[in-house]
Amino acid sequence: MLKRRAKISPNFSMASMTDLIFLLLIFFMITSTMVSPNAIKVLLPQGKQQTSAKPLTRVIIDKDLNIYAAFGNDREQALSLEELTPFLQECAAREPEMYIALYADETVPYREIVRVLNIANENHFKMVLATRPPESR
Repeated sequence: MLKRRAKISPNFSMASMTDLIFLLLIFFMITSTMVSPNAIKVLLPQGKQQTSAKPLTRVIIDKDLNIYAAFGNDREQALSLEELTPFLQECAAREPEMYIALYADETVPYREIVRVLNIANENHFKMVLATRPPESR
């Protein structure tokens, strides 16, 4: 006498489908982290209620486009745009982790501010655009 085979169950197994979904999930997670957004890194000024690194160097542009600069508690001295780079490099030699606060009168053309920002960028200085007048010393 021949034995009867066991009946085949008509149920569907989802195990292979879940494996496929997990593989797709891992694939999309890995590829999405490789995409980097084009963001502009800007160091924004901090409000009074927040703590921040106090700028050691001040660069001030007045309404007549005169540039003044000072390090620490020193008094501001008048500089030309060409003299500003060596002055900031000297300040950076004294304090490598310094921040530079840029104070510009609201009537100063934007191109003048950009010139100072370019000097800081070329020399890898950390610069903060100040929104409040410098503290009186």
